[in-house]
Amino acid sequence: MALVAALEADLRALSAEARRRYPAVKDGAEHAILKLRSSSSASDLSSNEDILRIFLMACGVRNTKLSVIGLSCLQKLISHDAVEPSSLKEILETLKDHSEMAEENLQLKTLQTILIIFQSRLLPETEDNMVLGLSICLRLLDNNRLPSVYNTAAATFRQAVAMIFDQVVSAESLPVSKFGSSSQTARTGSVTGDLSQNINGSESLEKDISGRSTMRDTLSETGKLGLRLLEDLTASAAGGSAAWLHVTSLPRTFSLELIEFVLSNYISVFKILLPYEQVLRHQICSLLMTSLRTSSELEGEMVEPYFRRLVLRSVAHIIRLYSSSLITECEVFLNMLVKATFLDLPLWHRILVLEILRGFCVEARTLRILFQNFDMNPKNTNVVESMVKALARVVSSIQFQETSEESLAAVAGMFSSKATGIEWILDNDASSAAVLVASEAHAITLAIEGLLGVVFTVATLTDEAVDVGELESPRYEHHPTSDFYTGKTSHLCISMVDSLWLTILDAFSLILSRSQGEAIVLEILKGYQAFTQACGVLHAVEPLNSFLASLCKFTIVLPTDAERKSFSSLVQSPVSKRSEVQVEQKDVIVLTPKNVQALRTLFNIAHRLHNVLGPSWVLVLETLAALDRVIHSPHATTQEVATAVPKLTREPSRQYADFSILSSLNSQLFESSALMHVSAVKSLLSALHMLSHQSMTETLGSVSSATSKKIGSISFSVDRMISVLVNNLHRVEPLWDQVVGHFLELAEHSNQNLRNMALDALDQSICAVLGSELFGEDPSSSRDATLDAVSKSTELKSVECAVLSSLRALYFSAEKADVRVGSLKILLHILERCGERLYYSWPGILEMLRSVADASEKDVATLGFQSLRVIMSDGLSTLPEDCLHVCIDVTGAYSAQKTDLNISLTAIGLLWTLTDFVAKGLYHGSLTEKESGFSNVDITPQQTNGEGLEDSNKPDYEARIVVVNHEKLLFLVFSLIQKLVDDERPEVRNSAVRTFFQILGSHGNKLSKNMWEDCLWNYIFPMLDGASHKAATSSKDEWQGKEIGTRGGKAVHMLIHHSRNTAQKQWDETFVLVLGGIARLFRSYFPLLESLPNFWSGWESLLAFVKNSIFNGSKEVSLAAINCLQTAVVSHCVKGNLQLRYLNSVMDVYELVFQKSSSYTGDTASKVKQEILHGLGELYVQSLNMFDDKMYMQLLGIIDLAIKQAIITSENFETEFGHVPPVLRHVLEILPSLGPPEHLSSMWLILLREFLHYLPRVDSALPNEEGETEQSTTGHCANSEVSKHKADSLSDKTIPTTRITSKMFAEKLIPSLVELLLRAPAVEKYILFPEVIQNLRRCMMTRRDNPDGSLWKVAAEGFNRLLVEDVKICSVGGDTDLKISKPARIRIWKEIGDVYEIFLVGYCGRALSSNSLPAAALKANETLEMALLDGLGDIILKSTVDAPREVLERLVLTLDRCASRTCSLPIETVELMPAHCSRFSLKCLQKLFSLSSFSSETENWHSTREEVCKISIITLMERCEIILSKFLIDENNLVNRPIPTARLDEIIFTLQELDRLTIHLEAASVLPLQSSLKTILREDNRDNRAHLLVLFPSLCEIVLSRETRVRELVQVLLRAVATELGLKKVRLSS
Repeated sequence: MALVAALEADLRALSAEARRRYPAVKDGAEHAILKLRSSSSASDLSSNEDILRIFLMACGVRNTKLSVIGLSCLQKLISHDAVEPSSLKEILETLKDHSEMAEENLQLKTLQTILIIFQSRLLPETEDNMVLGLSICLRLLDNNRLPSVYNTAAATFRQAVAMIFDQVVSAESLPVSKFGSSSQTARTGSVTGDLSQNINGSESLEKDISGRSTMRDTLSETGKLGLRLLEDLTASAAGGSAAWLHVTSLPRTFSLELIEFVLSNYISVFKILLPYEQVLRHQICSLLMTSLRTSSELEGEMVEPYFRRLVLRSVAHIIRLYSSSLITECEVFLNMLVKATFLDLPLWHRILVLEILRGFCVEARTLRILFQNFDMNPKNTNVVESMVKALARVVSSIQFQETSEESLAAVAGMFSSKATGIEWILDNDASSAAVLVASEAHAITLAIEGLLGVVFTVATLTDEAVDVGELESPRYEHHPTSDFYTGKTSHLCISMVDSLWLTILDAFSLILSRSQGEAIVLEILKGYQAFTQACGVLHAVEPLNSFLASLCKFTIVLPTDAERKSFSSLVQSPVSKRSEVQVEQKDVIVLTPKNVQALRTLFNIAHRLHNVLGPSWVLVLETLAALDRVIHSPHATTQEVATAVPKLTREPSRQYADFSILSSLNSQLFESSALMHVSAVKSLLSALHMLSHQSMTETLGSVSSATSKKIGSISFSVDRMISVLVNNLHRVEPLWDQVVGHFLELAEHSNQNLRNMALDALDQSICAVLGSELFGEDPSSSRDATLDAVSKSTELKSVECAVLSSLRALYFSAEKADVRVGSLKILLHILERCGERLYYSWPGILEMLRSVADASEKDVATLGFQSLRVIMSDGLSTLPEDCLHVCIDVTGAYSAQKTDLNISLTAIGLLWTLTDFVAKGLYHGSLTEKESGFSNVDITPQQTNGEGLEDSNKPDYEARIVVVNHEKLLFLVFSLIQKLVDDERPEVRNSAVRTFFQILGSHGNKLSKNMWEDCLWNYIFPMLDGASHKAATSSKDEWQGKEIGTRGGKAVHMLIHHSRNTAQKQWDETFVLVLGGIARLFRSYFPLLESLPNFWSGWESLLAFVKNSIFNGSKEVSLAAINCLQTAVVSHCVKGNLQLRYLNSVMDVYELVFQKSSSYTGDTASKVKQEILHGLGELYVQSLNMFDDKMYMQLLGIIDLAIKQAIITSENFETEFGHVPPVLRHVLEILPSLGPPEHLSSMWLILLREFLHYLPRVDSALPNEEGETEQSTTGHCANSEVSKHKADSLSDKTIPTTRITSKMFAEKLIPSLVELLLRAPAVEKYILFPEVIQNLRRCMMTRRDNPDGSLWKVAAEGFNRLLVEDVKICSVGGDTDLKISKPARIRIWKEIGDVYEIFLVGYCGRALSSNSLPAAALKANETLEMALLDGLGDIILKSTVDAPREVLERLVLTLDRCASRTCSLPIETVELMPAHCSRFSLKCLQKLFSLSSFSSETENWHSTREEVCKISIITLMERCEIILSKFLIDENNLVNRPIPTARLDEIIFTLQELDRLTIHLEAASVLPLQSSLKTILREDNRDNRAHLLVLFPSLCEIVLSRETRVRELVQVLLRAVATELGLKKVRLSS
């Protein structure tokens, strides 16, 4: 146990200290140690008296050290409750003895012990012990020589008093209601903050008061002890003796401080216990009243500031906490306090009194109780009124002081410091005068804060009355009645206002007019706002208007003449110009911070009291109008920028910061009118009207400067009227006439600015009303065939009619043109913003627009048309159905007007928009009916899917009426467009044509069968006929453009493009548009149209138009006519729903064009033919399944005619331009797509043979072998059919039937023919293969005559591609479905062999004559030759082809002949041979090695490969023998001369390839070796290099060559031979 250990340590120290002089103490300590060891808890210690006794013994010897140890141990025992209460008396006696000792530490230790006793369970409960304990403290309190002991004794006594009264509260079971001991509420940053704190504290206090029980006069023993202590303290404070405490005197200040502490912290004791309340009433109040006397009889101690402060704080506590029970005493106290404010007392004394009065004023509960108990009680004096007047008197005294300005500055500084949370402190070295000024300022500050506290208390109580329902909120209109102020709180508030408002207003206006500090101005304005709002809530009219008028005086102050002059001199710069000086000398208004804050306060008040201002609005609006002029004035500024700097160097952002805020507040005030009652809004509008009307009257007779000012006021009124209207749209009807009536009045004014202002205001007002939620419902969503206008809301109808009627009346009654233009602009804005919300006013709007359609003024017509555009774009859905025909008529009027071309063009586009809307009402049948044809007009509502029909029980005739109405509307549009098509202006008629066909294209699926018939015969064909007639009969004279000026006395005209400079060209353009529109209709609706009766006759008429246009029209018309036919058939033949006769008719037209080639020539004819060829290709691709033999032959016949005509008429084209003529280019473009379909496979022969005629002629005599007769017969029959068709189709016999060729055309034709042949079916391909190869051979042979040409290259590439890509046709069993006879196959291979032999041997690898081809061309030629060799050696001869052996031998021999060129030439000639020739020879030699070699890993061995290998190995061996022997001979002949490079490369290549060569077993079997040697090699599996044995003799001879590289390679081969023979190098010795 820690206590035991500590006590044992202390006892050992005690024993050690007393072992010499005090043996008894030493023995007792040692004995106590033994006793202590047997104790384990505090209870054991308390039961053992020996332990306590030794400590008392140590204190009793009166030795300082022993006493200190003893007292420390006593403290530990007492604090741990280890002492029995019975020992308290003895302990106190011991402490009393020690209090008499002079040592300071013993006295402090004694006081510490006393405090521990009072805090422990030993707290004295008997009167003797209590008196003894307190007397020890008081005895030490008299020791003034030691401050530490004095202060400790005072603190100990205070804590003892607090503990005693805590015991009283506990013993008497009183509620705990302790508050802060401070007698004054803590000061915050503002009076409103102090008020808030006091309100919170008051609420807690009220709960305490409401919870207390009735007073009782019986006390417990503890209560009696506390009462006797309180009586002694009161007697001591009065200067008497404390009889109970047995003390003759106590410091009065100390006693009064303790009384103030008890009064403020133990409220329930005095409110519930009657004896205590009697002491308070009779003794303490008497003491305080005596102390408050100010006569000269007072002693010096009584006039101490601190004592006076304690007295006043105690009085304040009594008034604040006990005024309800001490009415008389508190009235006396309050009167004495008020009297003290104007008596000739020291300034510090008056400041203390003012602090107390301020505390009462800022505490709402206290002020309320005081006013109820005194001012509202006739028996008592009006102490609150007296208190407020006293505070106001202090405030007003500042104007009589000599140092008033200094005092005001000091007051402002105090408020500023308080606002920032910094305490205002005077400098230490301040003079006495400064101290006096500061003191006076402090007094004034307290008075101002007190008045503000009263104001905020009134406002708080008023809000409380509103919260409890005694008063109506100012947000709702309420007219006070006789029983309006029956509530207790409301009656109190109105009484306080009536009693105090005038005094407060005088004081506030004085301070506000004299002060400039921001903080004090803000506080005063807060007071203005709070009191004014309270007056408004209480409907105190006179105080409200008085405060409002006073506040408005401080908002905007116009400068006097002296101020203007001084400001002008202030802002004038020494270098400023005269003009700037004149500007600066105008009225300059400076808004000080006080003005800005006053304006903000005015805004706050107006927001709060908008429903109760009534007539007072006029004063507010005059102020706000002046503010508006200031904000928009270029000469207005704020005080921060009104400094001596040039005007142009000021920072504008700071100058306009306040203006921006004020402008925002100004706007927000009127926006809040939505929360006002209707009558209040009317009052506001009346005030605005009154202000504007007054300015209008003054404007008529004033000068220009005054006029500008008045116009500013009118503008303010108008803007605010609009703002009010916009924010009250939910109840606009009762306000509309009042607002718009003033606008119409302004519109009639003679001043142009006012008229414009009125028009803008009317525009904004109408758009705002129509854009409100009242018109938020979409009319179209609720309108159908059964909708009646009567079903609309009466209110909505009346509002809409009233709004639009004002505009219509303004337009028709306006005498000035600018007003009419302005009204049209307003209408445009209305339609743009709110057109979809209109319903009842459309007839009047359309009538208004129709009246301006024919206006001669361009501005008027433009504005009217802009409105019509808005209707068409956004407002059609809101138009009633009975207005649609009017809308169409109005649009037609704008389309036909001559004032502005752009209007006409745009109006035609609007007809399309209108048709889109009308077409929504065209009802048609089900989806099946739409796909198959047309639905009938007479349909029932159940069969429709239209948008407007919702009632399924509607009779059939009603549905028919709706459909007929929409048809009539549509045909009304068509009639208007038909008239516009004949317009003399080409832009108008072209736009009409486009619009007409766009309408039909977009909505044709909604037209009924009858409607389509009407469109075709009444509109489309007449339009086509009219355009064709106009195009044929119009003038061809060139036009001159519009005259744009003169130059050199001659007129200068605008240039017109040559394509549009005649009337005929303009009508051609219209005709083209008509044909294009018909083409678009055919693309979309041709299946539907051909189901119409008599459509074929219309089609024939169209064909006649097309033929006439092709042969007689311009190029554009001809192309458009062809496109019209092409579109009709191509768009639908692919779907299979086009009748064959339409396709045949188009083909006939195309054929006719080429048949009349002799009379139809020129650039236009060429373009037409090109278009026809392109169309034929597209037509065939899309409709090839519809073609039969006859149609296909007709197609080929047309193309054949086109080719022949192009070649004949363009003989010099290739020479002149260097490329294929355009017609032939189109033929080449469509040729790949002309492959016959599967059901016309026999046409492949005709197609390919037809185009083979355009290649160079081949020999007519063919080998007489099997298969030739059938093939020739087939080709002859096919050609005869085409020729027959051409003979039938040609009537003029001008085109010869002989072959007509063109080299460039042939070059472009060969790739297409090869591509077609590769795509052809197998049977037809087999039949045509020899013919194609023959023709390609002939083309390849042109290299001899023209090596620089491209024909042989194209033919060689095509030949190589045929064999490489289609080698399967020559394969063994390549196609099991083909039964190709052996003679036929032999013939194919013979043709192939002929091509390779003739071309490779005769034309490749040779030095042919050339016109110096560039290196790139030579490289390309060489690459082509190598490609042919690769195709032959790597693909043909290595594939499983079924070529006869003699053909294979021929092909291998061809390679050998090409490879022999280098070595067969004389040595002299070899040196002259070009490099590409030697490379070609080596390539052929490499192919021989490739064909002879075999690799089991990479090669597939088959019979053809075996046969080729056997042939090639023999040929290769012979070739190698020749090369080796020839090299040796040439080397010997040359003696010392070097071997030519080509020969050396050849021998080295040969030796290297011989070393790498491995052959197949079957190939080895044909080598010329002895049979025995073959057997040995085969048995040993060493026959894959048997070829070296064949060449062994030659290798042995060439080993003597002079070339080192040759000898090295020969040695390698000889070693290989030895290896093959099994010979090894051995040592003879072994």
